[in-house]
Order: sequence, then C-alpha cells, then structure tokens
Amino acid sequence: MTQPLLQPSVDILSARELHLVEEPPPQLSPDHQRARDRIWDEKAQANPGLFDGPVVACAGLDQAGPDTLALRWTRVTYRHYALRWVPDAHPLPSLFVDVLQPTDGGALLAGRMSPLTATPGRWQLPGGSVEYPDGNDPLDTAALRQNAVRELAEETGIDTSPEDLTLWGITRGTTGNIGVHFVAPRRPASLMRERFAAVISSAAASGSEPELDQIAFVRSPADLGTLHGPHVDYLGPVVHRYAPAST
Repeated sequence: MTQPLLQPSVDILSARELHLVEEPPPQLSPDHQRARDRIWDEKAQANPGLFDGPVVACAGLDQAGPDTLALRWTRVTYRHYALRWVPDAHPLPSLFVDVLQPTDGGALLAGRMSPLTATPGRWQLPGGSVEYPDGNDPLDTAALRQNAVRELAEETGIDTSPEDLTLWGITRGTTGNIGVHFVAPRRPASLMRERFAAVISSAAASGSEPELDQIAFVRSPADLGTLHGPHVDYLGPVVHRYAPAST
C-alpha cells in the first residue's frame, strides 16, 4: 500500500526561540515497570542493535510568546519507550533533532535506515534522538545544534559547524513526538554522494552497520512516492513547507 504523501495531523510550529526546561522523570507503578522491562528485553533480544542508553523525552510543549516555544523535557532511557506497548501506560513522547540539508538546486537529502536500526527501511531526514548533556551542562538550543551536526556527520559524512545551522521549525507528529528541525547551508549533491559513499566504505571495512544504507534527494512530497519503503510522518509536511520557500 502506498503511504500518503501528506499527513495533516503533523503540526509544524514556527519559532525564533526555543526555551528548554528540565522536569523530574515520570514515576511508574511497579506493574508498568515490570511490563516495560519485559517488553524491552524481548525487543532487544530480537534486535541486537537496540541499546538502553540515555535519551531525552518531551514532557510538554507550550507557547511562551509570539515567536517563542517552551519545551519541557526529562531524562529517561530508551527502555522508557517500551511503554508504548503496555496497556494503560502513558509514555512521554520522544524528542529528536534533524537537519534539512539542501543541495545547490534546493532538493533535500533523505536517508533510509539500515536493517539493524530500530526502524529498518524507514526514510527520514538525517538526525536522531536527543541525548541529555553530561553533568551540569545545560540542554539548550546550542546543545541541540551539537546533537544535530553530530547525527549529520555520523549518518552522511557531511561536516558542518553548529553555528551554520538555523532553527527552521518544530513538528509535533501523529504520536506526539517532537522534532526540532535545523536547516544547513546548501551543498553540491555530488559532494553529498561522495561523503556518504565514504561512510558506507568505512562501515564495511570495520565490519559494522551504517545507520543509513541509502540516500536520495527530494524536491516535493510527490518525490516521496518514488522511495522504496515507508517514511516518517513529518517528512511529507516538512518537504511540502520547505519546497516553496526554497524556490
């Protein structure tokens, strides 16, 4: 079945400033903890690529001013999201960052997740879940930029400076997940293919699995129909919103 190109239930929120406020982690009942751990262990056994590392969950997103959003976040681990399969549990939405990496011609780079990832075969923008900072370092927009450039480099081999990323928008997905999207300076498509090929070659030489196994360039939501496999819910709306602005 062909996936819809546009998903209106995905909200795209514009903001010039994003304030991040930490909250205590959620309290779970003993029954929910046991069910969470059982489901996580089953999924981790089925997919060795899963790991229970530190990650940020979104506790709320509020309008704090005409051009400002306040994002409330908390510290969890990936195990927390096993609550999605626990009846009557209420897991917090995930928080992720990604990069709109345009070509010189205005197309956006999209990547397909490799088989050993948590979402094999899924197309998305380069990015990933946000990890909370060490020690007393703040989680702010600067830290989100650092997360975004690290994901871009790891997945595609494209290096860019955090200062070169511009906050483009925030999405609230169909399941409530919050995405913080940054746009990077334009680069030649040939350079992006070259850098990605180097990532694939390096992974093969080390016997590891790359996070992305394929990339493509999309100019409009219609291009998503040519991609083999599903795509994240925000991809169509983001491409739709970006395309007119890029022209």
